[in-house]
Amino acid sequence: MSHTQKLMIAIAGVFVIGFVMVGSNKEQTTQQKEASSMIRALTGMQNMAHNKCPKLIKKHTGSTVDSLVSNSETDRATYLTLEWKGDPDDNFKDASCTLTVQQGGITKLIIDGKTLINKE
Repeated sequence: MSHTQKLMIAIAGVFVIGFVMVGSNKEQTTQQKEASSMIRALTGMQNMAHNKCPKLIKKHTGSTVDSLVSNSETDRATYLTLEWKGDPDDNFKDASCTLTVQQGGITKLIIDGKTLINKE
């Protein structure tokens, strides 16, 4: 066998091994699919809450909310509550915003103990 034939066989072997590796990595168990689905859902909730809540707080107080959340609470499937502590120069002391997936958006907004939005 010549060196050219050996080289062609080696290259073909690398391609075969690559295809086998890619094909085996695409197979996921049901548990892996559920876990990745839950992560995508939680990430979507967080993105939506971090986009909508600061805008609502600014609309009601006039103060811009920083991206640092002082506290958050979630069940990782249906709701996410974010809380902010206001800075001394802000027009609020504390704000809480709850996003619920079933109702498709912000369901509760509380600023300084006053409930501004409450969708039940």
